[in-house]
Amino acid sequence: MSTISQNNPVQKKINSSGLTVLITGSIMQLFLGILYVWSVFVRPVSEVFSWQIDSVKLTSSFMLCFFVVGIIAGGKLHLKFGSDKVVLGGGLLLAAGMLATAFLPQEAAWLMYITYGIIGGFGVGSAYNAIICAAQKWFPQKRGLATGIVVCAFGLSTVIFAPLIKTLIETFELRNTFLILSGAFFIATVALFRFIRLPDEAGSPSSANPAAAALLAKKQYVLTETIKTKQYYLIALSLAVATAPFFILNPSFITYADVRGVPEFGTIIVMMTGVANACGRLTVPLLSDRIGREKAALTVLLVTSVCALFLTIAQGFVFITAVLTTAFCFGGLPGLYAVMASDYFGIKNAGANYGAIMMGFALSALIFPVFIGMIQNDTMKFITLSVMAAGGALLIILLIASKKKFEELNV
Repeated sequence: MSTISQNNPVQKKINSSGLTVLITGSIMQLFLGILYVWSVFVRPVSEVFSWQIDSVKLTSSFMLCFFVVGIIAGGKLHLKFGSDKVVLGGGLLLAAGMLATAFLPQEAAWLMYITYGIIGGFGVGSAYNAIICAAQKWFPQKRGLATGIVVCAFGLSTVIFAPLIKTLIETFELRNTFLILSGAFFIATVALFRFIRLPDEAGSPSSANPAAAALLAKKQYVLTETIKTKQYYLIALSLAVATAPFFILNPSFITYADVRGVPEFGTIIVMMTGVANACGRLTVPLLSDRIGREKAALTVLLVTSVCALFLTIAQGFVFITAVLTTAFCFGGLPGLYAVMASDYFGIKNAGANYGAIMMGFALSALIFPVFIGMIQNDTMKFITLSVMAAGGALLIILLIASKKKFEELNV
């Protein structure tokens, strides 16, 4: 039984402050989720800057790569400077990147890799991770739920901003759209950052929360220790192969809809995958609170493997179902693996350790599309992806087998 009642004034303050962090952090994540909306910009940027489509698409790769770099930096910096200051810095970097993009000359379009991709991506990643860290530390007993809520908001950004940005571009043109978004991100960041604080920063010491104290009593791995463990590689590599099917599908939803018998649903599939992604971000981490992180990860990987196998022959609505299920599973991974980072390596340095695990995410996004792209036959592509996801499930089984001994070392 908890030594502190829910009716205790100290506990009430903790609950109220934590809820404030969860709400403001989720709103901030909606703005940060601009990371996944680059596809809406691709054609307008190509037309305005007279830039080849493939070159424009590469901006997203830069942003994704530096998103992961930002996650690692944010995980370390929030302990030194405070989560609120990291969110402020990250949000302002995103706003500055948007502002600079609006003024790029046509002959220097490549600078978009720096302004939008590198500066914006780093800002998003650092603020994103600082918010996740704060949410987990306010709700140590419900880390899956808290993490799921804030990453769900990040995923919902696609559903909200994609049609909004399209309307803005049609109404105000591309450069003015970047200016409007820059102003909106600046206002949101300045209005929200001060509320996103860690318990110690808010005057609620960890000792007032028995669940947090119990988690801190375990060994708290620093990043250099984490990357020396076998468990780190099992977790990071399983994440890499789990995300590969979605990264292969994502740029080609409309193309596949044309050849799989549902051409009229191409655009709708894009929107529905955004919703499925957001639902997975909330549901999978919450499920992991109930059945355990490893069982949740194993389930996601096996379902992803089966869906990839179905996609070798799926037509019509079976194809749509397999795509949406894959998007749901993909959406659940960031939140689930964020909680796994704190489970295995401690909650104190969970941000930096999660960033290291997300290197598997970056590896998947940058390498697997090239590797799978070398396979010309679609059937073999999806069989390969299915085998990879099944291999990820095997990695989780090995993780489960090693867990007892790992925990004994950390007592």
